[in-house]
Amino acid sequence: MNPLNSIRNFSIIAHIDHGKTTLTDRFLERTGTVAKRLMHERFLDSHPIAQKRGVTIKLAPVRMNYKNYIFNLIDTPGHIDFSYEVSRSLACCEGAILLVDASQGIQAQTLVNYQLAKKLGLKIIPVVNKIDLYNAQVEKTAAELCQNFNFKKDEVIFVSAKDDENVNQVLEEVIKKIPPPQGQKEKPLKALVFDSFYDSHKGVIVYLRIFDGFLDLNQKTPPILQFLASKLKFEPLEIGFLTPKMTPVDKIGPGEVGYLATGLKEISHSHVGDTLTSLKTKNEKIGVKPLLGYQEPKPVVFFDFYPVENKDYIILDDSLKQLKLNDFSLGFNPVSSPALGKGFRLGFLGIFHALITQEKLEEDFNLSIVITSPSVEYWIVKKDSSLLKIHSASEIDDLSQIKEVREPWITASIFTPIKYLGPVFELCQNKRGRFVNQEYFGDYINLKYELPLIELVGGFYDQLKSVSSGFASFNYQLADFRPFKAVKLDVLIQRVKVEVLSMIVNKEKGEKVAKKLAKKLKEVIPKQLFEVPIQISLNGKIIARETVKAYRKDVTAKLYGGDQTRKDKLLKKQKKGKKRMKQIGRINLPQEAFMAVLEIEK
Repeated sequence: MNPLNSIRNFSIIAHIDHGKTTLTDRFLERTGTVAKRLMHERFLDSHPIAQKRGVTIKLAPVRMNYKNYIFNLIDTPGHIDFSYEVSRSLACCEGAILLVDASQGIQAQTLVNYQLAKKLGLKIIPVVNKIDLYNAQVEKTAAELCQNFNFKKDEVIFVSAKDDENVNQVLEEVIKKIPPPQGQKEKPLKALVFDSFYDSHKGVIVYLRIFDGFLDLNQKTPPILQFLASKLKFEPLEIGFLTPKMTPVDKIGPGEVGYLATGLKEISHSHVGDTLTSLKTKNEKIGVKPLLGYQEPKPVVFFDFYPVENKDYIILDDSLKQLKLNDFSLGFNPVSSPALGKGFRLGFLGIFHALITQEKLEEDFNLSIVITSPSVEYWIVKKDSSLLKIHSASEIDDLSQIKEVREPWITASIFTPIKYLGPVFELCQNKRGRFVNQEYFGDYINLKYELPLIELVGGFYDQLKSVSSGFASFNYQLADFRPFKAVKLDVLIQRVKVEVLSMIVNKEKGEKVAKKLAKKLKEVIPKQLFEVPIQISLNGKIIARETVKAYRKDVTAKLYGGDQTRKDKLLKKQKKGKKRMKQIGRINLPQEAFMAVLEIEK
């Protein structure tokens, strides 16, 4: 075990694409944590999707040795959908590096992450990155940090993580400015679980930060551990540090960050945010109070996932359970559709979170998935005053029994250059937004708006980037549920209702959305050998219609040499296909059809 004054626990917090992962790579190189021959870009982003997209999607702790100090860095995602991972990381730290891109300046996540770190009482080191860029505004960015966050000018460090310029200065500041952890090894074990995953050999493995006491697996009698929330008791298989690979050790003491292999086979036994303690006997009373964890994330947008092949339903079920082991924010329940068969309704933290999950299912588990258009949670107040919570318009059967529909609202923080204020105001008004207040940050302004959550699902982020030439950014949190004038749009393909395409929309936008949706579906549904009528009904009345014209494909055109047997076989196959399309063609839609709602607002 290491003395407390030699340990520094910290995170790097930043807006997305401000260079956080690149700076982490330089730390790994400078401290010799990873050998040069093994080093590659985005080293801690171990998942291929994170590497491909260039976006951190999962927190990653790493232990580094620098001079006579132990650095525990917890790398965090920058995308808004994964902001909950930042709070989990900061709960284990005494300090944070606030990283700002010199060409972008302060942005929405910069502000949110700073406020979170201050609320937790962390020591913050301001760092201006990308000073090598031709359009870097180094002094201006530093002035913004000083003016808005009360830093002193000589506290700001200027670096180029890409060129490895002044990186050592940041490491030295970590030693000087970030306080060592507090804790006493003589006290009972008290550790915070901040992440977990499943290993087929070692069972559930948790990442933890020890606040008091210690873990020692070298004792004659193995320790008995217990999660306070689940009250589950177990004997650990292995403990160790992340260097970044899992490196087993015999002891872990107060202030340290490491991993613990529980041997448990059910991920539900381990809760992120739970407190871990030890017992001398299984009947011993617990004398430890739970640590203050953090609020678990709540899903804000819902999609239905269906396997293209019905036989893959069981595989999809198993795959989702495996993903749940490493993504505790993911929630899912079985659903069924007359059109698409059996599938699952999944809750996500945002659209990006959903798309990442779809990619994981397709690439990691070799599944072909159809996902339906996104929805949010609605509260339905019936005429008998009972309350029903739904996540899809298809769950509404009898409109005559509904007294009121309530939709979720959010409080949004929109950070934009002042010169784009007009277009941003107009966008928010078009999205039924309600202005709250504004705060100036130099050439930028931070707008507080209340908005219906469903408006964010309908392409708000892309439109915000468009009206601000890419400079505006935003963050949001759920506020409450409010009544609104709701109507239900149903989609009929070949005069048969496709329930998974049903939508709940604001009454004022109903007819406009219906016409856009019909046109979009016409664009994405491929031509068949027969006409495909598309109808949109509002509360049962047809208000929009489009038709996909028929065409005849000569399937024998590619054949040469007069092979009549082969021609007959293909014609039989075409006839069977035509019959199949008539029978299930109205539900055999391309993925683009189910995501049309995301496109019609762009």
